[in-house]
Amino acid sequence: MNKTRNNLAEDTRRKVVGILNARLADATDLRSQLKEAHWNFKGAQFFALHELFDAIAGRIDGHIDDIAERAVQLGGNASGTIRQAAAASTLPEPPASPEWVEWVAGGLAAHGALVRAAIDETAGLGDADTADLFTGISRDLDKDLWFVEAHLA
Repeated sequence: MNKTRNNLAEDTRRKVVGILNARLADATDLRSQLKEAHWNFKGAQFFALHELFDAIAGRIDGHIDDIAERAVQLGGNASGTIRQAAAASTLPEPPASPEWVEWVAGGLAAHGALVRAAIDETAGLGDADTADLFTGISRDLDKDLWFVEAHLA
């Protein structure tokens, strides 16, 4: 751990940084999945979904930055390369021929569940600030999932 004047116990900070880096890997993977869908989707809803997937990827970019910066604020290091994300992501692999809207909805739902678990974990460790960060991310993910699932109705 790097030196910091943050008054959370070092053991707490170490555990929280681990949680942050796990979710950083998932968020980085999800962002790349969204761009994959954005580039490759074809169909009657092309323009709407092309724009929606890109907008969600942009919001995930913000989440990635916030998660990584929080890890560093706590005295840790952010593990944010694509290679690190690929090795550590817990999101499901895409099918060989994905149904793009289903795939994006599944990725958002999976990441959302992991973020909600991170809220409880970090709150349980006494880090209300990181729990709050994850709460904001969870709200964004739930809203984006709602937007994507509307295309499945």
